[in-house]
This record gives sequence, C-alpha cells and structure tokens, in this order.
Amino acid sequence: MPDGVAPVLSVRGLKTVFRTRGGEVHAVNSVSFDLRPGELLGVVGESGSGKSVTMMSLIGLLPSPPADVRAGQVLFDGADLLTCGADHLRGVRGAGIGFIFQDPMTSLNPVFTVGYQLREPLMTHMGLTRAQAQVRAAELLDLVGIPDAARRLKDYPHQFSGGMRQRVMIAIALACDPKVLIADEPTTALDVTIQAQILELVRDLRHKLGMAIIWITHDLGVIAGIADRVMVMYGGQIVEQAPVQDLFTRPRHPYTRALLKTVPSVRGARAEKLSVIEGQPPILRAAPAACAFANRCPQAFARCCVQNPPLYPAGPGHDAACFWDFDKDAPKDG
Repeated sequence: MPDGVAPVLSVRGLKTVFRTRGGEVHAVNSVSFDLRPGELLGVVGESGSGKSVTMMSLIGLLPSPPADVRAGQVLFDGADLLTCGADHLRGVRGAGIGFIFQDPMTSLNPVFTVGYQLREPLMTHMGLTRAQAQVRAAELLDLVGIPDAARRLKDYPHQFSGGMRQRVMIAIALACDPKVLIADEPTTALDVTIQAQILELVRDLRHKLGMAIIWITHDLGVIAGIADRVMVMYGGQIVEQAPVQDLFTRPRHPYTRALLKTVPSVRGARAEKLSVIEGQPPILRAAPAACAFANRCPQAFARCCVQNPPLYPAGPGHDAACFWDFDKDAPKDG
C-alpha cells in the first residue's frame, strides 16, 4: 500500500494484562501497527506470542476479568475503540470489523440454524426485514461456495463438514460488508485440501470486496502465499515487521530467522532433520525489561539481557527489534 494512504485501522501502544491467581500475565506489551485499505497483514509467531489476544483486545472480545486492557489507542472510523461506549463497540463488531474464529464448531451456536445466525447481524446492523435478510443470507452462502445455499439455511452447524462450517463463519463475518476482517487461524483444524480452498476463497473475496484483512497464523507457508506485509510477534511484542518478500529473503530478527528454519523444505538431494527452536516462550509476569528472546537466541550478548530493544529501521517498511546487525555480523553501534 502507498505510504500516503490513510490507515483504516491504527493501533498505538496497546497493553493487555491477565489477572490470575498466580499474579499478572503481561500478554500484550506496547503493540503498535497500521492497517491500510485493501491490505492483507499476516501476523505470525508461536502459540502464546500474543497474536490472538492482541486482535481480540481491539474490539473488546476478551472477558474482563481476567483480561484488562491497560493502555493504548485503537482508531477506527474516527473513534478510539478502547474508550468508546459499549453501544458503539457493539455497532463496530460485525458491521465495521468482522472476526473469523479458529474453531467454527465452538463459535457457531449448535441450537440455531445457520440461516438464523446469518440473519441476526443483517437485521441488527443493517436494518433488513426477516425476508430481506433471508435472501441476503442465501447470497452470502453462495458467495462462499456452499451449494444449494437457500435450502442449507435451514440446516444446523452439525450438518456441515469442517470446511463448510468455516465457510459459514466467513459468510457471517462478511455479512455486513466490514472494512476490516480479522481471521484467527481459520484453517488450522482443516485438512490441506480444504485449507487451500479457504485460502483461495479469501483471495477472491478480498479482490471482489476490497476489504483489509488481518490473518493470524503460525504457518509461514500460508503467509508467503497471501500476505502483503508480515508482523512477527514474540513475548507479546512486535519483533519484526516487513513486506512479505523482504521478510522471507532478508529476515533481521533472530526469532524470525529461527521460525523460517523450522519450515520443512522439499528441496535438495535428501531430506534434512527438521530444525527446532530450543527452549520455551516466556511467561511474562511483568512487562519485558530485556529482550524476551535473549535466553533462546544464538546472537544474544550482555546488552540483550538488560535492555529491551526498540524497533530499528532495517529497510523500506522493514523494522526489527534487535541489537544485532546481521549485515556486519556484530552488535549495533550505540
């Protein structure tokens, strides 16, 4: 996206903490990013890196308690979603920002038909009558590739396969033509063939509807095929962000480099042993005062253990939170 295009979603200094019996867990720590119209932003990282919590914090989907969004600003359509009233936020969910959850079986209500669950946002946010909503619901199912759409509106979620349930979730998220679509690992539980179909569907819908998309995943192969820009998270922070091609060819954070090495390859004369990242992600009882990746990092040195690196420029639209200079193979100056 051109730099002069105003972002459709702007996040600044987002901090989210969970209050537990064992103390506070600082799940999101000063996350800032922009999403531009029509852009697909990939968000990657290990489980527990803060990907889903960050995105659910934006539109108030976390239960409070235990979640507490401590600080930050989320600008959408001229309003800060962290300080606006509950009524305004309910109007944004679905109508302005759609959300596709990871497991459609637990996200769809098993006691209501798919038609009912599609009609509800249309009648609530768009003011359609029941008859109008029924027609639009059938159009949405047809849009996401479900055959015999009008008849299938009468079916319940358990009557659909896993891939079809995920298509229903996409249809619900698209029902009110949102400006932003957040997809939280929507293909994780699906087999490879269905996953490819869902990815192709999202590509088509993105071009037809022109919406901005945030795609959360741990699968770098998926991101390589669909994203414009990638945001790598670790320890509740952004450790690197870059255009997708630049990230894969010139990674500038040791964690990103380690993630890329874990991707299986079919190239070469013989298969090689799969690379792993030694150690475990941190449990953040406090906001990071040093680099959260230092105890797992081959490039770590004394400064990494006492200071949390900021995001340094590493190229056009490319930033990395690391004190190591990979071009010089030495610590950065200063």
